[in-house]
Amino acid sequence: MKRSMFGLSTVCGVFIVWTLFLMPLGFSYPLEDVTDSTKLRFVEEFDQFKLRFNWHNMSCAVCKAIFATVDIALLSDSNMERLARALGEACVRLHLAEPQVCREITELFRDDVIRALQESFLWPSEACALLVGPTCGHYDIYAPWNVSLPRVPKPPVKPPTPPKPGSPQSRVLFLTDIHWDAEYAEGSLIDCKMPLCCRNDSGRASWKHTGAGYWGTYGECDLPLRTIENLLQNLAKSGPWDWVYWTGDIPAHNVWSQTRAQQLNELVTVTRLIRKHLGPKVTVYPAVGNHESTPVNSFPPPFVHGNRSSHWLYDTMAKEWAPWLPKDALTTIRRGGFYTAEVQRGLRVVSLNMNFCARENYWLMVNSTDPADQLQWLISILQESENKGEKVHIIGHIPPGLCLNSWSWNYYHIVNRYESTIAGQFFGHTHVDEFQMFYDEDTLTRPLSVAFIAPSVTTYVNLNPGYRVYYMDGNYPGSTRMVLDHETFILNLTLANNQPLKPDPNPSWTLLYRASKAYGLSTLFPSDMDALIKLMKNDDSVFQRFWYLFHKGHVSKPCMDTCKTSLICLLHSGRYDLLTQCDVLHGNKHC
Repeated sequence: MKRSMFGLSTVCGVFIVWTLFLMPLGFSYPLEDVTDSTKLRFVEEFDQFKLRFNWHNMSCAVCKAIFATVDIALLSDSNMERLARALGEACVRLHLAEPQVCREITELFRDDVIRALQESFLWPSEACALLVGPTCGHYDIYAPWNVSLPRVPKPPVKPPTPPKPGSPQSRVLFLTDIHWDAEYAEGSLIDCKMPLCCRNDSGRASWKHTGAGYWGTYGECDLPLRTIENLLQNLAKSGPWDWVYWTGDIPAHNVWSQTRAQQLNELVTVTRLIRKHLGPKVTVYPAVGNHESTPVNSFPPPFVHGNRSSHWLYDTMAKEWAPWLPKDALTTIRRGGFYTAEVQRGLRVVSLNMNFCARENYWLMVNSTDPADQLQWLISILQESENKGEKVHIIGHIPPGLCLNSWSWNYYHIVNRYESTIAGQFFGHTHVDEFQMFYDEDTLTRPLSVAFIAPSVTTYVNLNPGYRVYYMDGNYPGSTRMVLDHETFILNLTLANNQPLKPDPNPSWTLLYRASKAYGLSTLFPSDMDALIKLMKNDDSVFQRFWYLFHKGHVSKPCMDTCKTSLICLLHSGRYDLLTQCDVLHGNKHC
């Protein structure tokens, strides 16, 4: 959903070290396997409807020459200063972004990226394999690695059965990708020169152009605080909520000009607003997003100490989230931004820091093997829950199918082993309404889990603000704790900003759809979601309905042919390498 600042064909390649992490991206769709024309066509088609991300391969020879130069430059502090200045000027001269953005982003990212490069063991061929693809080298730093599963046999699998009529249900609120822009300005330019618009520095719209709306705007814009407060006021009236999952990304997409003080202020402000409006009796289980840190995507593993560590962020999270979480959860938050907590008797939540799986987290160049031992910790939690007969919900920001290959493979392996314990997976990050399937590893045909991916609160890009409500098998003996249904609510900006010719002072957050009614499903179990994919393949009217809802009811053109095939392939791909094996990548129109 987020635009890259670079259009690289002859760019000074060293600048990619910065631009991989700049604009405004939190996406983690690796492209290392994209080597032939069919795959490139697939990626380009996918970019059009999802990433808004332009990728042009750099010459392998140029890449290696440049990274050899970088290695030499990093040996000298004076060279590092000159290198940073040169990168900023190259960005300006090549018109990769506005001069202000080029210089500020270079200054912001300089120290962290250089520190990560200094501590990493990447040779030029490995760095270029990461950036250009496997035809340019081999990246040992991302070599396959395996977690260790306990030598406890997997229990016999019992297919879940729907609850009896009248059984208790849990009503769970899900919020993600709020992206509050403190500089949002009504009447400002929607289509400005900067990567994020509708701001005080975007310029004022002329009489020929519509300016940013009062409640928000379709475009590359985030939300004013009043819209977030209005949402929370409406949510307080729409309760009661059994509990809340909140999967991060609080700050706006002005990633070139953020400071730690600003990030913490936004974290504290939104956390306290949620607690104020939802009340002290509603427990919220948060997860950390990729935009919480500055520089964006910068999440050093715990072995990085001092000022470059993430303690400044994790300590504040632990303090602000303490009213919702047990003390032992605060300990692991301070260490690595993840935790577990008992939601109800028989149900546990695990909140993962998915930044430890993300390609954009350049600290993983130092060591990407199970950063912070998070997956090994997850296994210990799941095994303990299996022993107790607990069900587990996993929440996080970045969906697992978008992660680095080895991390994604190991996570998929864990879900397979503990399929009888993991009752639900809940993520955000993509800003759109979708899901990813998990199948048995032996045949990849038996559906066993679903990662639900809920749409964003923010409008970025060209979306209505929205939120999700999950209806889950409730609190009673023998409950599956699985998702039975969900609803998506939106704020229709066209109506909210013009009622009739001025903003509605009390806009309505209205039901966009309920999944069971939209798709004719009795439950949203893995078998149901797999059947929905098959139905979308065969019935285009069902797919086009999904496409409309995918964008929260605001889409400009239909999704046909390769676009449709690509999206259906992605729904299958709870593991990154499964995406690269989709038949569409090999010219087959029926993946």
